[in-house]
Amino acid sequence: MNAAATPAPRHLIVSGGASGIGLAVARMAVARGARVALLDRDTAALADAVRRLGEAALALECDVSDAPAVRTAVDRAAQWLGGVDALVNSAGIDALKSLEATSDEEWARVLAVNLTGPMLVCRAALPHLRAAGGGSIVNIASGAGLRPLPNRTAYCASKAAVIMFGKSLAIETAADGIRVNAVCPGAIDTPLFRTSYENADDPERALAEIRERYALGRIAAPEEVAEAVLYLSGPGASYITGTALAVDGGRTFH
Repeated sequence: MNAAATPAPRHLIVSGGASGIGLAVARMAVARGARVALLDRDTAALADAVRRLGEAALALECDVSDAPAVRTAVDRAAQWLGGVDALVNSAGIDALKSLEATSDEEWARVLAVNLTGPMLVCRAALPHLRAAGGGSIVNIASGAGLRPLPNRTAYCASKAAVIMFGKSLAIETAADGIRVNAVCPGAIDTPLFRTSYENADDPERALAEIRERYALGRIAAPEEVAEAVLYLSGPGASYITGTALAVDGGRTFH
């Protein structure tokens, strides 16, 4: 796809926008003429992202699991943007542990960030999307929400729940002209993904084993997911809602 084939929304909020897929979405959207507000709790990464993106980006420090902070950040973003026509929920964390090794606190934190976080951001953004006459929400789920992985019970459960959350919300908001979809990435070269193999006894072997799960046999760049996100966010996907699009190199069927 090229920029002409995939126009970006004009006023975009991206949670988890300081790194990984969220940052790739923001970069691509700005390159296609959009203004973006980035929500993230990593202040240093936020500052660096906005420095690179320039005047088209706003940095908002925010923990997506903190309801009052989310509402304040989203309201400020909408004011700065001059309205909101798209939201991308990309903030997320992993937990590579067996269920028995997962503490109550770890389980709760994964669900708080990966599931409650998107809910809070969506809830805060809905009035602004309605005020704009409609728009799009894209939740970054995971291929692990479609086909599970071992030793990731919290992560897989949270991402599967995000998919169903979006489907339900798509029905709820359709009359307002708001579309809700999910993108389910596979192995994407992000800081979060690297934690899944860098601490293994043999990182190279661990990475090779990951590649073997994929029909395409490789790890994707964040920009490959960003293209799908902007497609679902923009006017070219005007008749698509409630879907979960696997951008996973074929893992979920391979």
